[in-house]
Amino acid sequence: MSSPNDPLQPTPFDVAQPAPAEQVAPQETVSRGTPGWVLPALGGLLLLAALVIFWLPERLATPEPGPTAATGEQAAAPTDSPATAPPVPIKSPVAKEDVSPWSEAQLAKLRKEAQDVLQELLDIQFALEEGGVQQWAPEPFAAAGELAAAGDELYKTREYEAAKGRYQESLAAFQALQDSIPARVDEQLETARQAIEAGDVAVATTALDTTELLEPGAPGLAELRQRVQVLPELITLLEQAAEAEAAADLARAEASLKQAAALDPVHQRVAAELERVAAAHLEQRFNDAMSDGYAALDENRFDSARKSFRAAAKLQPGSDEAASALQEVDAAETAYRLSSLKRQGEKYQQGEQWQQAVETYEKARKIDASVLFASEGLKRSQPRARLDKQFRIALDEPGRLSDVAVAEATEKLLEQARRITPRGPVLDQQIRELQVLLQQANTPVTVTLRSDMETEVIVYKVARLGRFQQRELTLRPGVYTAVGSRVGYRDVRQEIVVVHDAVPSPITIACVEKI
Repeated sequence: MSSPNDPLQPTPFDVAQPAPAEQVAPQETVSRGTPGWVLPALGGLLLLAALVIFWLPERLATPEPGPTAATGEQAAAPTDSPATAPPVPIKSPVAKEDVSPWSEAQLAKLRKEAQDVLQELLDIQFALEEGGVQQWAPEPFAAAGELAAAGDELYKTREYEAAKGRYQESLAAFQALQDSIPARVDEQLETARQAIEAGDVAVATTALDTTELLEPGAPGLAELRQRVQVLPELITLLEQAAEAEAAADLARAEASLKQAAALDPVHQRVAAELERVAAAHLEQRFNDAMSDGYAALDENRFDSARKSFRAAAKLQPGSDEAASALQEVDAAETAYRLSSLKRQGEKYQQGEQWQQAVETYEKARKIDASVLFASEGLKRSQPRARLDKQFRIALDEPGRLSDVAVAEATEKLLEQARRITPRGPVLDQQIRELQVLLQQANTPVTVTLRSDMETEVIVYKVARLGRFQQRELTLRPGVYTAVGSRVGYRDVRQEIVVVHDAVPSPITIACVEKI
């Protein structure tokens, strides 16, 4: 049995010699012994043997160039397929005359396997190039291409199994690149996010462009592009906020940060800065309100102080400091009002304005019934206030002294006032004036009354005089009323004013108007 690698040899065969004449059968006998199809079949077999011996080894011995995986610029040029690529003369490690059909069949199988791997490799390579792999992984892509090129060199020398190994390595490298796309997308998106946080527009834009190549329309890509679009304005607002904060203008800084947060609500740096500045601004306003409150409290502007402390409490609900300050206001206001009332009460006492002093001390007791100065002040002021009221009535209405009972009561009032020490200039003046009035009231004045002997005359609170021509009465200074009546005549009424320092003219009382 021959080796599979042995070259095919033509099969020897003998050509039949013509038989002797005496042995040749008659023509018709031969025709009957041999079928008609044998000769054509024998010719076909001879032709097939010639093809196998001479034509087939020559075809199998001609190596076909391997379909090289395109890399770099080669990918842009059209690649000849194994069927159309021009033959490249390569020295075969096996002599043409030594290649057997079985060996060639094995090589064809290996070549087919290498081509299958290569086809899969080319599909992935094409997909990666469409995805811009040269921009996001140029070195790994080039290295994978070099493995494919090495496989091509092995393919050209008919080392198909080794070529297949290189193609598989290249395929694995390309596959790894393709499999890395999701992770690379996540990495680029995270790079974009970090660049946005850092305010780096260029880096963020590059990362998003790379993401677009890796996965067009990737989730979150549109949102990040929108954030990058507003990033320059956001950076400006951050700078303005920093300048305002440096100038201690926290209100303006907070306003700028609020605008920035409106542009990009998910920007972590902006959110953190806004939270910090807002808290500082709140603390500043709280401290300002507390300072204003204490300044007002020092100036006894209690309503203003209370308003400021309440504003501080609203800024920091539950603040012990604000609550304590409000209690301080209440206590300070109470103390201030009591102190003011005490001073007023003492001033009224010194000025002998006793009724005003009483009212002042009563106000103090309404604020705090336990205050001692109010109780003591009332003890001093109330008796003097009653005495002062009686003196004023007596002085304002001296005519009442014409009544003996009133005059006697007034005399007792004077005795009571004289026993007060110290009295003060107001009371002394009142005593002197009332003494004069009482003395005048106790000095009678003679009054002459005239009538017509027909009229009945009565002087109220003095006497019933009856009918007379003329009478004289001794009356205390004051105002008296005389009434005359007569049957058939209209009554008459006459007011008699008696003063201490003048003698009145005669007064006529007579009914003269008939009814």
